[in-house]
Amino acid sequence: MTGRLKVPRVLVVNAALAGVVWLVWALVWGTEYFTVLAENWRVALTMVFGSLVGGGTSEGGGAIAFPVLTKVLVVPPDRARIFTFAIQSIGMSAASLSILLNRIPIERKVVLYGSASGVVGVALSATLLAPHVPLPVVRALFTMLLVALALALVVQLGQRGYRRNAKIPAWSQREKGLVLAAGFAGGIVSGVAGVGENCVMFLLLVLLFRVSEKVATPTTVVMMTIVSVAAFLTHVILLDDFTGPVVGYWTAAAPVVAVGAPLGAWICTKLAPFTIRAVLFVLIGAELISTVLLVPFTPFMVAASVATLTMFTVLCVALVRNERYAILSPELRHEGSPARV
Repeated sequence: MTGRLKVPRVLVVNAALAGVVWLVWALVWGTEYFTVLAENWRVALTMVFGSLVGGGTSEGGGAIAFPVLTKVLVVPPDRARIFTFAIQSIGMSAASLSILLNRIPIERKVVLYGSASGVVGVALSATLLAPHVPLPVVRALFTMLLVALALALVVQLGQRGYRRNAKIPAWSQREKGLVLAAGFAGGIVSGVAGVGENCVMFLLLVLLFRVSEKVATPTTVVMMTIVSVAAFLTHVILLDDFTGPVVGYWTAAAPVVAVGAPLGAWICTKLAPFTIRAVLFVLIGAELISTVLLVPFTPFMVAASVATLTMFTVLCVALVRNERYAILSPELRHEGSPARV
């Protein structure tokens, strides 16, 4: 007797999530969608790659969308930032639902505390800081943060007896405070750069708390989703600037990211921790190259970037050198002790 073919749960979940978005778009836009897509197909194509990065890494889809939109498609930076929040609200929401419905391990305490402070940070940043901070400066300094993270990850790879934890080994007022502070700082960065919440929390989870990349990455995806939705609502309700061409960009790209972001989240679960790091190194390298080539650096920006890179590198390496959380979680003991990179 031949058994029935069993369809993987992740395939069913991801297809259902994409189907819901497509159905809503069909009901709202009808055949007009294809007209919008024809006008904005370059943005939709960009988000094929952006959604995979957004759902499967700690960088967020905006790390791809923002530089391509502003430098290649010549979209004004303020519009690109609003689009980043809008499209992440669809794509990363789908990725987060896929993560939760497929029971992919995340640090729920970090999501709760970090997202709460992140929402406050991004709302304040979007309304008070973003209108007054030049976006080239923001992109340059954000790139320096990513480069510092990459350097620290390399240092961590060389540590003897480096162990990965399945969760934060301790959870006291100290850890809560650190997560709240990182969440707020990430929200501030996200409000002006479009991304950042996930990168800042990934830095804390992996470098200090020694949480495995396979847990840290989906955790930061869920957090960035919540912060992106909060930022998007801030622009729609408080700032009232989700208008004009940005709506067309969003309309064209949303059905694409509804497929790509959950797919990226699933791909991440199939990668080894070292492979996840390798992907990050490639993305950070591309970010650095694009920033150097495309951002108009003034002498002040060069000095500020060097100072920022030095400061962030010292901070990241200090987190790596801290052995307080170098404890192998019980959930990872079956992988051997110590768990080497």
